[in-house]
Amino acid sequence: MTEKTETVSSTAEIFKWILVALLVTAAVVGNYYFGDQPLLYRVVGVLVVGLLAVGVFVQTSQGQAFTSLLRESRIEVKKVVWPTRQETLQTTAIVVVIVLIMSAALWGFDTLLGFLVSGLLG
Repeated sequence: MTEKTETVSSTAEIFKWILVALLVTAAVVGNYYFGDQPLLYRVVGVLVVGLLAVGVFVQTSQGQAFTSLLRESRIEVKKVVWPTRQETLQTTAIVVVIVLIMSAALWGFDTLLGFLVSGLLG
């Protein structure tokens, strides 16, 4: 009995994915076919068909897993301890100073090597 249920759900999943592919294809082809129409109408058409495709995608098992992942990600982002404004400014200042020091050092090293090579080559 489990095999029959799995086959039915598998067939339904395949149908849903084919429907998603057809909707996306219809949006692309429709946008091209109606190229002489105003841009606003084409954008609205693509958005409507795209939302339909997303709606069908969410009904698939992969779509449900993706939706669950998004929900869990939002929960995890809320748990992050974000740096204060002062910590952000201090870290940014340190990065800028290090970049300036390293760029000056590399410029000096490049200039020194340039003089050495030009001295050797005459």
